[in-house]
Amino acid sequence: MFTPAQGGVVVDAYSPHPAGRTAPPTTGDSVPGVQSADGNPTASSAPARPLVAADVRGGPIPKHIGCVMDGNGRWANRRGLPRTEGHGAGEAALLDAVEGALELGIPWLTMYAFSTENWRRPADEVRYLMGFNEGLLARRRDELNEKGVRIRFAGRRDWRVPKRVLRRMDESVALTEKNRRMTLTMAFNYGGRAEIVDAVRALVADGVPANKVDEKAIRSRLYYPDMPDPDLVIRTSGETRISNFLLWQLAYSELVFPDVLWPDFRREHLFDAVREYQQRQRRYGGVT
Repeated sequence: MFTPAQGGVVVDAYSPHPAGRTAPPTTGDSVPGVQSADGNPTASSAPARPLVAADVRGGPIPKHIGCVMDGNGRWANRRGLPRTEGHGAGEAALLDAVEGALELGIPWLTMYAFSTENWRRPADEVRYLMGFNEGLLARRRDELNEKGVRIRFAGRRDWRVPKRVLRRMDESVALTEKNRRMTLTMAFNYGGRAEIVDAVRALVADGVPANKVDEKAIRSRLYYPDMPDPDLVIRTSGETRISNFLLWQLAYSELVFPDVLWPDFRREHLFDAVREYQQRQRRYGGVT
């Protein structure tokens, strides 16, 4: 489920965070231009250490983070490895990102795992990803369940997804359905446009007249109406696109594009993104 994605994960609802608060400086952050009396740099100009959870807990914490896990193929290519090795290496990144989100008490995490467009990839790569995702669920669902993580899947359950993978997905959902410490939604065979199309089809099927079609009517027919809009979306690998991820829900999300390739992503990168989020002002079309 960890391709250079165009597909994601789903989470639950909350109220938007207040805007404009900024977290205190991290211990060890350098301060440009600070010198001692003799003109030498002070200790404050030393390289900053990686952030830890305590460094960002003083500011507003996103209730929902979405993540486009991009760069697996490039990570493998730079090492002379098959692209599939990059997907495999992304498993550790996913688990560490989950651990970091749990440290911060983030209740919703949505991961773009496999998109409706990813079927265009070479057949061998798609077959690997189906088998890898099936095995990942078998390997990791008990561990996630013990941590209080609820697993959900957003996307189309069509003929292209092998039945054995659908069974693993259903088993994981059933095993973790009572957990509430975090909702981890994997967007699998997911596309933002497809989700909106499916919602409109449901409106038509329900016989909703045109004058009754509004945002509330559409939202109630999305894959997870209870999922809050993401506060923060992270796309790795330096690409600055959203690639059909949660198009309805991203209207006012803050976007961060770190250069790190997904297999190298760790919780300190998550904390960096949260720190950047804390330094932004969220106006929702108004003024501050």
